[in-house]
Amino acid sequence: MQEMKGKAVIVTGASSGIGRACALKFLEAGCKVAAVARRKELLEALAEGSKDMLPIPADITVPAEVDRVVEETVKAFGGIDVVVNAAGILRSGNIESTSLDDWDEMMALNVRAPFYLIKKAMPYLIERKGNVVNVSSVNGLRAFPGVLAYCVSKAALDHLTRCVALEVASKGVRVNAVNPGVTLTNLHKAGGMDDEAYRAFLERSKTTHPLGRVGTPEEVAELIFFLASPKAGWITGACYSIDGGRGQTCLR
Repeated sequence: MQEMKGKAVIVTGASSGIGRACALKFLEAGCKVAAVARRKELLEALAEGSKDMLPIPADITVPAEVDRVVEETVKAFGGIDVVVNAAGILRSGNIESTSLDDWDEMMALNVRAPFYLIKKAMPYLIERKGNVVNVSSVNGLRAFPGVLAYCVSKAALDHLTRCVALEVASKGVRVNAVNPGVTLTNLHKAGGMDDEAYRAFLERSKTTHPLGRVGTPEEVAELIFFLASPKAGWITGACYSIDGGRGQTCLR
């Protein structure tokens, strides 16, 4: 953790789930964290009492908001060492039922927003030989029915990771992704699943994940922290599964 002390980190989706766990993990390690999400009150509660966490309420699907996130982070912390793209959205639907609105919404938040944030942060990442960690999904590596646009968006994020990693490797910047299986977050409920359906989904997930359980945001945050740290200094362009073995079976 000492190796990360003082590093300036942007975490999107920081108000809940994996993003929140990441913000707290980097803060615990002595980093300065720009916590980005749409929900201002949750960000302010997260940052309360900490001089090293900067809450930035923003809708990162809006380019001007991304510009502001980068500007406020650099102004507060003097630069950027790490970008964690943890914000994401899931909507159910197949090729027959997925609306253009749902498709566009998932592409905007899951692909376009990370692309633009990486682009705007890149001059600062190059200056500090920093790195990016994108939060993808097992759905980016394997196909699952009923979540078409989500799968495609995460596959696109994985390839964005690989392409950018190649482009900036010579400049000392690393880019990696993590691909979680089902994790205890608000993702599915925010996507429209009610409490009863979510409980049933979690129970079924004990059978679709060979290790017999779902993951926690803190477990995923540990892997993200490792990839962002100097200990992963020879890793770039990788998409790391952290899914309890689910990607080996593709069980739905």
